[in-house]
Amino acid sequence: MKKALGVLIICAALAVSLCLPVTSQADGVIKIGAMATLEGPFAVLGQDGMRGVKLALQQWNYTVAGKKIKLYTMSTDATPDSATRAARKLVEQDKVDIVIGPLSGSEGIAVKDYAHTQPQVTFFNGISAAQDTTLRNPAPNFFRFTGDGVQFMAGVGEYVVQVKGYKKIVTVAEDYSFAYTNVMGFLLGYCKAGGKVVKRFWVPVGNKDYSTIVASIPDDIDAIFVALGGSDAVNFLSQYEQAGGDKPMVGGTVTIDQSVLSSKGRRKTYMIGTPSGSAMADNLDTPSWKKFVAEYKAAFPKGFPSPSVFAWGYYVSTVACLTALDKVNGDLSNNHKAFRETLSKIELQTPSGVVRLDENRQAIADMFITEVAERPDGVLYSKVVKVVPQVNQTLGMDRKEFLALGPVGRNNPPCN
Repeated sequence: MKKALGVLIICAALAVSLCLPVTSQADGVIKIGAMATLEGPFAVLGQDGMRGVKLALQQWNYTVAGKKIKLYTMSTDATPDSATRAARKLVEQDKVDIVIGPLSGSEGIAVKDYAHTQPQVTFFNGISAAQDTTLRNPAPNFFRFTGDGVQFMAGVGEYVVQVKGYKKIVTVAEDYSFAYTNVMGFLLGYCKAGGKVVKRFWVPVGNKDYSTIVASIPDDIDAIFVALGGSDAVNFLSQYEQAGGDKPMVGGTVTIDQSVLSSKGRRKTYMIGTPSGSAMADNLDTPSWKKFVAEYKAAFPKGFPSPSVFAWGYYVSTVACLTALDKVNGDLSNNHKAFRETLSKIELQTPSGVVRLDENRQAIADMFITEVAERPDGVLYSKVVKVVPQVNQTLGMDRKEFLALGPVGRNNPPCN
């Protein structure tokens, strides 16, 4: 009798287990994991990135296609290892269906590599903008609805030579993949227009002492191209000014951003007039941008005066995810087949214009040449100088020709 009862219990348990949902989908829940740099020198940037995710989810009431969205978050510190650990935790322990992130350049390459091993999960870039996240060996389940660092600087190099007259510069940038990409985007146009790079300075992420670099900047230059983000940018700008430096600056994408413009400890007048390039600008005069800014401010009164590029990027990525989920009625079956096909073909309406994807699932979008300006209340902002429409990852060059330029690096591209 005991044996028979035991068999019956086991059979009953098996029957119950077979009836239970094996994924969150059967529960009517879609699990989304978001990762951003919530520690280290880019912590402030990561906080604004998370605001972008939450703003999009709030707008959708944490529901899509009748299914509830459950958000899981993870912190990284801008290193590839931390990004891989965060992705593993979200995918292998939390069992998320979708990952949004990361933020920093080399993190993006690491997460792309991890995505190759997890075909059952769809990955959306946060705002990570290293070139090789999508240009070389792209993952079929990794989508980037934001540009890379080369795209962000489209047209800026030519503008700096032809309009600002800066024909001799030095560069100061962080020694990692995004900064290499951002510098390349600037130099491709700058050097072709006749500009010359006298010296390139590379610093580790999180560098605090720039005294040696400041002392080494030659006098016979026209400007300094600075591609530093977060506290790195603030530290360099403060130390350069304290040392009496007065050369004008050209800003990398994350240097001329609200995450730096709204910070303390640097003279505002020095920043005014600084040219840069990005996939957005603070004073875009469109209904969609104004709506985005108003909703950001209402949701996060203690955020920046205007959304940073990090909030914008994570917001766009999350909206892309939600829009496609809605179009497929939340269907993530068959390794997200219908979902990914929809993502690949979508023309996404974003606060800064229409975004579509190329064959590597990389954004093609409008880019903006900007200059720093000051509002009547003293707040600095990025002002649109020119719109460069629908910039692709190869800046309009033939893909094979562009790939022949080689991977970005400390000395690539050269400036002969």
